[in-house]
Amino acid sequence: MREVFKNELDTISADLIALANKVLEAIDNANESLQNNDLELAEKVIDADSVIDILVAEIDKEAATFLALQAPVAVDLRVVIAALKMSVAMERMGDLARHISSQVRIRHPKPALPAPFEDVFLQFGRSAHRIAVSMVQLLENPGLGAVPMISNIDQELDELHLRVFTLIAEADMSVVTPSQIADVTLLARYYERFGDQAVNVSQKVEYLLTGSFSPELSAKDEGTAGAQTTKTA
Repeated sequence: MREVFKNELDTISADLIALANKVLEAIDNANESLQNNDLELAEKVIDADSVIDILVAEIDKEAATFLALQAPVAVDLRVVIAALKMSVAMERMGDLARHISSQVRIRHPKPALPAPFEDVFLQFGRSAHRIAVSMVQLLENPGLGAVPMISNIDQELDELHLRVFTLIAEADMSVVTPSQIADVTLLARYYERFGDQAVNVSQKVEYLLTGSFSPELSAKDEGTAGAQTTKTA
């Protein structure tokens, strides 16, 4: 019975890693579609989001079955609780990558990025890639050392988000249109939220390893929850 128990936990862990890799692929393709105004790649990201959703549903089903049949306690219970929360965060990350590519599709054949904002969004893409890679590595080799690294990359994304507003204030409105300002505001928010959700995943790994959250990460999680409520509204 214990072998079955372990195998079911291993399946959940493997599926979480597979999900994280799909999120990494999604954000990399979204970055490229945005930078190159690549409609075909944007469509690929949008279509592939359903694969992420299917993986999330499978993890949720596995976790619910495990809770019902195995009645786990202590560390094993933490694994299942963490898995459920991580799957939600990564589903949102997939959605955010899809939102980025949707902006490419909406504006095509015109580029979604006006020229004055190209450099800052190139930096956004690099930071989003790094935080997704760090998330995959954290799930493959759980350890508290990677948690602050993810938080630091998220801070980079937050600073880039603020930088966009500075660029908006400095923009020449004879060159940049109001619709383009709306586009870059949305895109910056998508990248900023992508980082928030990676922090949420790292929180859950911290919870898995220690049974608690660090105060600063928990505060970040609460802020993200508020942002998600605003988004839904």
